[in-house]
Amino acid sequence: MQKLFLFSFVFLLFAIGFYSSVVFAEKAAGKPAWQVMSDKVCGDKLCSEVENPNETFTSPSIAYFPPPLKQISQGTDPSYVTCTEGKELVLKQSSGLPACVNFSSVEKLIVRGWAIHVLPDYTNGNNNSEIFTIGEFITESENVSYFDDVVGYLAKPVADGHYPGVIMIHEWWGLNDNIKEMADKLASHGYVVLAVDLYEGNAATTSEQARELVTSFDSERGVQNMNSATDFITTNYSSEKIGSIGWCFGGGQSLNLALNNNDMDATVIYYGSLVTDPEKLSSIKWPVLGIFAELDKGITVDSVNSFESSLNELEIQNEINIYSGVDHAFANPSGERFAPDESQDAWEKTIAFLGTNLK
Repeated sequence: MQKLFLFSFVFLLFAIGFYSSVVFAEKAAGKPAWQVMSDKVCGDKLCSEVENPNETFTSPSIAYFPPPLKQISQGTDPSYVTCTEGKELVLKQSSGLPACVNFSSVEKLIVRGWAIHVLPDYTNGNNNSEIFTIGEFITESENVSYFDDVVGYLAKPVADGHYPGVIMIHEWWGLNDNIKEMADKLASHGYVVLAVDLYEGNAATTSEQARELVTSFDSERGVQNMNSATDFITTNYSSEKIGSIGWCFGGGQSLNLALNNNDMDATVIYYGSLVTDPEKLSSIKWPVLGIFAELDKGITVDSVNSFESSLNELEIQNEINIYSGVDHAFANPSGERFAPDESQDAWEKTIAFLGTNLK
């Protein structure tokens, strides 16, 4: 028994020594300790986030091979880092470092603000913009200052008249040409559309730039920004009804506006972060349209179903659509996840929804 115990103790020391030698060897080669630990996942966090992973988890396991940082060092773009089966790639919000985590952890990490989606870099190409049909109105557009010195993009019909207003909220890329084009298209259906700029003059074309903008975004100021946009439309264009629409980051902000402005008449959310607490949602007194993706690991089907259940419990009129076989950001014609057929269907539902509830 004593020999068995001695053998086990020696083996344990050898195992610890071997692991330590690997870590110290990598540190000696110039790889910092946090980078070594970032190759492991402890529950819903990277082990580098846990004060003492060995006390909290009996055996931290390697979550991917080769590690994301090694793939990047070998020339792989962060958006195309691959994970082992059963893992999903996310970016750590604070640093932009890639991490492979369990599917079941993705939504929790995004909701907590620990992680953000990984999306392919933005391209200026417009794959199939003709699927977003235009309406009967000829439009004109201009840049307008609507909140302090913040400049938004306003599109409206040329013909005189009183039109409903729509606050349009950009993706995590910022107020770019894609969003401005969508504002023009929506305005052609008979709306005064103000595409707001929540990044206040900044826009991104890479995931890293977008992550930095999202990280520095002040949600409280964002609400003030959007509320000023609604005031701008109602004051300058006498719109009797007003709605909001947003995609991705903007989808979550479209819901955020609904929770912080009692004068809205319609809310459209394209795969944005959700609130499912009935008490918080109870302030909404108007219809909600939701467009979501079956394969979205950040806004999961379960969370969408919970959102719909809460709306139904509160007797808030809603139309919730989950498109099968597509992923987050499927309606962006400048993204690699663009799904033309599903995007066209979602756009037609959006036009019908706004027409029913704003006109």
